[in-house]
Amino acid sequence: MPAFRQVGEKQLPNPVLCMAWSPKRDLIALANTTGELLLHRLASFQRVWSLPPSEYTGKEITALAWRPDGKILAFSLGDTKQVVLCDVEKAEILHMFPMQSSVTCMNWMEVEENSSLGSFYNSEDESKLFLPELPTLPKSYSTTSKIFSEEKSDEILNLLGEVRLNILVLGGDSGSVELYAYGMYRIATLGEVSGTCRSLSLSSDLKSLSLITEVESSDSTSGICYVQLDTGLLSECLPEVTRMARKFTHISTLLQYLHLSLTCMCEAWEDILMQMDLRLTKFVQEKNTSTQVQDEFLDLLLWGQSSPELQALLMNQLTVKGLKKLGQSIESSYTSIQKLVISHLQSGSEALLYQLSEVRGMSLWKQKFERLGLDSEAIDGAITAVGSFSLKANELLQVIDKSMKNFKAFFRWLYVAMLRMCDEHVPPELNKMTQKDIAFVADFLSEHFSKNEELFDRKGKYFNVEQVGQYLKDEDEDLVSPPNAKGNQWLKFLQDSTHLKESPLLFPSYPQKSLHFVKRRMEKMIELCLQKPAEVIGKSVKQALFMPLYAVPDSSEKIPRLFELPSLWNDRKGKMHCVVFCMPEISPSKLYLLRKGTDPNRYIPNSFLSIDLSHYLDSSDDNGAAAQFHYVYSCLDARFYDDEMLTVVLQGSEDQNHRRVLAQVSLASSLSCETEFCWEPGVRLDQQCSSIPCQGLVLGNQWRELENMKAQFVAVNGIRKVACVVSFRGIIPNFQHIKSD
Repeated sequence: MPAFRQVGEKQLPNPVLCMAWSPKRDLIALANTTGELLLHRLASFQRVWSLPPSEYTGKEITALAWRPDGKILAFSLGDTKQVVLCDVEKAEILHMFPMQSSVTCMNWMEVEENSSLGSFYNSEDESKLFLPELPTLPKSYSTTSKIFSEEKSDEILNLLGEVRLNILVLGGDSGSVELYAYGMYRIATLGEVSGTCRSLSLSSDLKSLSLITEVESSDSTSGICYVQLDTGLLSECLPEVTRMARKFTHISTLLQYLHLSLTCMCEAWEDILMQMDLRLTKFVQEKNTSTQVQDEFLDLLLWGQSSPELQALLMNQLTVKGLKKLGQSIESSYTSIQKLVISHLQSGSEALLYQLSEVRGMSLWKQKFERLGLDSEAIDGAITAVGSFSLKANELLQVIDKSMKNFKAFFRWLYVAMLRMCDEHVPPELNKMTQKDIAFVADFLSEHFSKNEELFDRKGKYFNVEQVGQYLKDEDEDLVSPPNAKGNQWLKFLQDSTHLKESPLLFPSYPQKSLHFVKRRMEKMIELCLQKPAEVIGKSVKQALFMPLYAVPDSSEKIPRLFELPSLWNDRKGKMHCVVFCMPEISPSKLYLLRKGTDPNRYIPNSFLSIDLSHYLDSSDDNGAAAQFHYVYSCLDARFYDDEMLTVVLQGSEDQNHRRVLAQVSLASSLSCETEFCWEPGVRLDQQCSSIPCQGLVLGNQWRELENMKAQFVAVNGIRKVACVVSFRGIIPNFQHIKSD
């Protein structure tokens, strides 16, 4: 009985660059040459969704990786040098961050179970005892952001996933390697590795990181090398690293929540709020008299008389109906912004202060966290910056409250005046205006309707009646109309106090700056707070092993990077790094297997051997007579199916019409060799390959001929017992989905 059965076959219109099976579900992710990301289901290769390329994110996908729980898909973009996290359920981009260099490979690993983390897992949700649940951002706004929308706020807050630590490892074309806890927080920036990273794998016990690099030598030839880095600090401090990473990832998600909240506020602040300013400016530029605008409005307020120019502005341009609509729009926008500040900005700021205070407490526990680089001074700076942001949000609330009162009183008076101008009936409830109301409107006119030459020079308009928008503009310039602090007894007390004026216990308020400016400063201070541990942990990582394997063959046909051998695998049970590769220029009919312990000091028997791809296949002729055929294969692709099995795509010789075979190779039978290989230091492997122990290929019934298909590459998932084989016919990729019985 065949070891495999074909589930389906599919042709796609564009060549595939990357493909990866989900670790938990029957889903496979594909990235093609157009920059499109596709998700297909195993059954009939049904498309679940597609994510088209974007100028904002990028159009050149270079690598894929699934989060271990299968809920998030990470992909890197070469043209924009960004890494994107995508929600698998909704095909929505949840988070993205820039890289210094283009990412060439990635690996997302989950740390193995550890008994020392039990107490931490149990105390993970303590913050819920002290902080209210953050409200979901409203869905009524249509954000202009090309990446984020309000509907994603729940998903963003759930980006952490499970409590157990998982790490996204990114390798770049300049040898840069970075580790991101939960795919969000950069937990380590490693020193540059020689060459370009081709493949990498972090061990589940965090003791070491294996890399395959392509190093260019002085004679312009490239060589493939195996590098093992000692990441012992991460392993030794796993509980502390997990706790720190968890906190910092909480902080990262809260920053994104605040960013979305501010985006919603900008959406709520509509351009209609500027209509009064623009119309007054146009009125000044067109009128012939030298009388100031505030004087004309004051004449209308006190004497009920208006100039022909003002009457034309009010009756023809603004109109009674337009004024009423404008007043309703302003009140609606201000109310929406006010609600967002109270329920989202302030709640998010409080949660951010809580998490940073927890991190500060951790930094003071020198015995546990000092070696990880937690800096209490940097954390204090971040806490102060969050406090300043919270103060600025509170200042905005006061400005909104004052503006709403001013506009209500002003529009009520102006509405009555315009009704009288057109001889319409004035409702009795609007006709009652006390001396206090008149004084209030007069003060409003004097303060906001005077011609502002400085404002005209900077912005090209005269008036700034609307005060809220200046807080929401993403500009570095000072506020046009900062709040009036005259008579503020608290500020006067601070100025007169020698000790409190420079006290670190008081948050600076930055009265001249916008909310966006204070937010950017807060993000910068938090980034400084997060950088130190990544640098310290990165410096602790040392190179434990460097092995030059073979020279890169000159090939006229460009092969997608993800499909190139060598292939890496982390054997969790055996605590080993496994590498499988070929050297077609040296020995085309052999497959090589390298195994190294995750602990760099641990000895592994049979660490290096080769597999002879010659194979005797038993068959029978038409008369039932037994026959035996000898086949010699070369390996096109090989992937680790699980800890004990390799999935390989083999190609027969020219005499055998290049027949293609998909086979399962048992590692147990291959590792029965008793001869040890003695590596000669300083000599490349392909120059001493004749002394590598060799084992015969044992297939049994674990193979299947791929008929009518020039198979080239394979992606496997041992948990789901599936393989996806791809071939290229011209530019059209052809897929076969094969399930192991």
